[in-house]
Formats: sequence, structure tokens, C-alpha cells
Amino acid sequence: MILPASAPAQEVPELIPVRMLNEFAYCPRLVYLEWVQGEFADNLDTLEGRFAHRRVDRAATDEVPLPPGAEGGEAPAEVAESEPAPSDVPETIHTRSLMLSAPNEGLIARIDVVDINAGTAIPVDYKRGKVPDVPGNAWEPEQVQLCAQGLVLRENGYQCEGGILYYVESRRRVSVPFTEELIARTRQLAAELRLMGQAQVPPRPLDDSPKCPRCSLVGICLPDETRLLQIEGAEPNELSDGDSLASGTAQEEAATGAATRTPPGTKVRRLFAARDDAQPLYVQEQGAMVGKSGQALTIKKSGKMVAQVRMLDVSQVCLFGNVMISPQALRDLAGAGVPICHFSYGGWFSALTSGLIHKNVELRQAQFAIAADTMRSLEFGRQFVLGKIKNCRTLLRRNLQGDATAVLRDLADLARRAAAACDAGSLLGLEGMAAKAYFAGFARLLKGDQAFEVEGRNRRPPRDPVNALLSFVYALLVKELTIVLHSVGFDPMLGFYHRPRYGRPSLALDLAEPFRPLVGDSVVLTLVNNGEVKPEDFIRRAGGVALTEAGRRAVLAAFERRMDTAVTHPIFGYQASYRRVLEIQARLLARAVLGEIPQYPNFCTR
Repeated sequence: MILPASAPAQEVPELIPVRMLNEFAYCPRLVYLEWVQGEFADNLDTLEGRFAHRRVDRAATDEVPLPPGAEGGEAPAEVAESEPAPSDVPETIHTRSLMLSAPNEGLIARIDVVDINAGTAIPVDYKRGKVPDVPGNAWEPEQVQLCAQGLVLRENGYQCEGGILYYVESRRRVSVPFTEELIARTRQLAAELRLMGQAQVPPRPLDDSPKCPRCSLVGICLPDETRLLQIEGAEPNELSDGDSLASGTAQEEAATGAATRTPPGTKVRRLFAARDDAQPLYVQEQGAMVGKSGQALTIKKSGKMVAQVRMLDVSQVCLFGNVMISPQALRDLAGAGVPICHFSYGGWFSALTSGLIHKNVELRQAQFAIAADTMRSLEFGRQFVLGKIKNCRTLLRRNLQGDATAVLRDLADLARRAAAACDAGSLLGLEGMAAKAYFAGFARLLKGDQAFEVEGRNRRPPRDPVNALLSFVYALLVKELTIVLHSVGFDPMLGFYHRPRYGRPSLALDLAEPFRPLVGDSVVLTLVNNGEVKPEDFIRRAGGVALTEAGRRAVLAAFERRMDTAVTHPIFGYQASYRRVLEIQARLLARAVLGEIPQYPNFCTR
């Protein structure tokens, strides 16, 4: 049908998945993260729930007539096995995994099982746990979800007065009548959910809720951390007396925000694992082939097996130089969300292969808007540079022998000036001055022989072994942050402080600034001072210095040890590995970009 020009077509409203109503009644912020921002993560509860649904979700083998509005055509059906029914008794049909929509209600539902008898339909919803010991033997979110399924069935012409919740662990059915109160509550929640989606303002996290520890998205939501940073008055505090005596006055530390701690009486729970059991897989054997056999990755060279590792134990795959990967391994790694990082033979991070990009368009829109705004970009740039200078100062304060008063005072002064920089050019100049002062002190921390003497920072190519080590470790750090930013939903190529340049992950470089001394420089000090790298681990060509394969292997081992090191978060007070800290900071950056918290909180050790 073609409408006349004077009659505009009616816009069909976006349909709300009924499952989202369940989660909205449970936690509005959870729904916002899943439905609006496209976030999802599995935990034991979600995996067990999927396992409990395996029977109703499996593909159909028999076709049955579907009602108007149903999607598919192959929904499985079973007729109850009993004595043959008389011809005048209506047949009961059990239809599994039935997808129906209800435009008037604004809902769409995939119903686990529907008992249909003579136009009367009873939805059955499977739940993984036990029957709860509450009035009605069902939680409100579960009743709302079932009632919404009933409203969908009603709009599709069925009579539906109640439903059934089946608890898998208890093996028990609970009947839920669709009362007027329950129907009104269901429609109210649907209206509130729709308004929340249109407002594009994430709801505040739950306050110290017992729901949070069991939520699969708790590591994405960061409820306690976000609420803390939203609290008015959660400002930087002075250092302890012991710290202030080592480096000047306490007022000097407070002026640069050298330490931020949890306000008294505020509890921050660590609701996620301190570290991930999966680890990066590094392959630098030239001519090697990464393939797949069952659920394991294989590394072969000249047809001979070199190594084999379970895909479950791999968080990323890093390929150096001429290392190949099979299409099957590439497809399965991308499907599992495991990125493949490509490095040049010398260790230059050049490309990243991953699955489909993150769905969080809202975050990227906000990122692009800030990047286009000079003053807002400067606010983030000041934080990145400030964090870098403070952490450089802390590293020297902890390790520099002899009188370090002058360099520490200079860095404190530069940190204050960076916090007040009025334009990007001034900020860049202050960072350069701080780097010059810092590397003069950093050179005094190296205990190797003459082969590891260094005069300032140089690169492209690095002209001495220390700068070769720094360049390689910084490339590994930027690789880690590029992966994290991808997983959070950012575009790593568009930064706020580092301006866009073809092929450069500018936002990853931004976020790396405060972590260069904490991760990169600390790894180099460990390698040199502990004798883990030697002069023969370097190659000198055409004025440049590069690592040998054995040297890179030593660096990779030290870098992974550092990334797995547990460190106390200076703001939240709990311990997490550096790799987990990078993820936390990237998610806090997302909160700041979306306006949930007033500014990006630096990670600055004391």
C-alpha cells in the first residue's frame, strides 16, 4: 500500500525485549548497560542459566502452524504423550522457544514454552535456581517477565490469565496469576524503561547492594567505584607524614594531587577477580604457523609441533614478524573475542585483528565530540600528563640514591603548572621539560655496565640498549591499552592529548602516559639491574639498536610478570593486577567521557 503524500507513515516504536523488563525490575543500570550500550559478560550464573534452557532453545525438528505475529516457522512442538484423546477434546500443544511481538504493548518476547489449548495459552518460563522463599514463591522481576509474555500472547489473539515459572534446581512449577496489579506494574516498568533509553543518561549504581556480587556485568558497571567518584567532596588528600618527609612539604604533595584515597567511612568492594586466568600467547618463531585443533591452538614449524595451548587459557595472541595464522584459528579467536596483535620483527605494534567492533555507539559519539572540542580535550590531556609526572616523581623518590631534592621539587613544580596549563602547546612543553628532568634521574637508577649508559630518551630508531628496551616495552603497553579500549567501546585511534595521526592509536597513547613509569620504566629497571638482559641481547645496525629474539623473550617474560603483579588501587583501596587496573582505568575514562563522573581519576601510586 502506497500512502498519499499528505499522510505520513506511522513510525513503529522500538520493541522492548521482555527479558529486559525482568532485568529493569532487578537493576535499571544493568538494563542500560545491556540494552542501550550493548555490554555483556558471562559468569557462572549466566552459563548455568543457558545450560538450563538448552532443551527449550534447541532447534526444531517438526513444523507446527504458528499464530499471526510469530517469527520463525520451525518452533518445536510436542503433543502430550497419553491415551488418544476423544475427537471432541481440544488438543494441547506445547510450543517451545516461540518468538512473538506485540507492537501495541511495545514488547517482543521469546517464550520458553507455551501450553496452547483451545485458544487459551499459558506461558512457561524456565529459571535456573530454587523456588524462592518469598510471598507467591516468585521474585517480582520474574513475575513481571512472565506477565509481559502474557500481554504479548493476548495481543496475538490468545486468552491468557496466568503463567508458570519452572525452577530447574527445585524441579517445581509455580503458578503466577496475571492480576490487575501485576499487569499495571508491568506496563509501568515498560514505560519507565522506554523513557530511560530515550534519556541516554545511565542510572546511578545501586548503593552497596547484595545484588551486585552475583551480577555478570559488575566488572563493567563498577558500582562502588562509580558511586565513590560521584560523591561530592571525594577530593585528593595529603600524603602521610612518611611520604611527605621524603620529598618536601605535604602542601607540595597536595597541590599536585599526589595521593587520592577513599574518604573515611566509604567502603569499596572488589566485586571482580583481581586477575584474569587467561594469559597472552606470544609467538615470535619466524615461519611458525598458528592453527587450531579441537579447542586448542597449535604452533607448528616445518610441520612439527612446537607448542599447544587451550583456547580457554588465551586472552590475546601476539605475532612477531613472519608468523602465520590459519583462517580457522583466526575465525574462532575473533568469535571468542580474543584479539590477534601483529608486531614487526623488531617489535613495532602495527595492527590488531578482532571480531566485530563494540556496539556502544553512544560512547564513541561522546568521544568524538570531546576530541573536536579543544578545551574539553585539554581537560583530559592535563589529567594524563599530570598522572605521568606524578608517577615519574614517585619512581625517583622511591629509588633515587643521594640528594634528590632538586629533581623532585622540579617535577612537583612542573606537575602544578601542567594542572593549570591553558593550551595544548603549553602542556606539551611542560611534559617535555618533565621528561628531560626525569630521565636525568632515571639514568642514575641503572646499575648495569657501560653498555647500559643512557643520555635522555631517543627513538625511531633507539640509539642505545636502554632506549631499545623502553621502546619495546612501551609498544607492549600501548598494545594492552588498545585491546582494553576496544573492549570498553572506544575508538583507540582518536585521542584527546595525542592528536590524530594515520595508524597511531592516539587514545591508547593518552591512557598509557601515567603507566609508562609504573609499568614500562619499572620493567626496564628490573631487566637491567637484575642482569636479565646482557649486551649480547642487542643488535646494532645503521646507528640503531634492536633486541635479538632471546632479548625479546626476556623482555616479554618480565613484562608479563609486571602485568600480573597485584597492586593496591590508590583510590579504591583493593588489590588488582596491573592488567586489571588498565581495564578499570579505561572504564573510568568511559564514565568521565559520558559525564557520569566529574573528571578522569588518575592512577597514581604513593
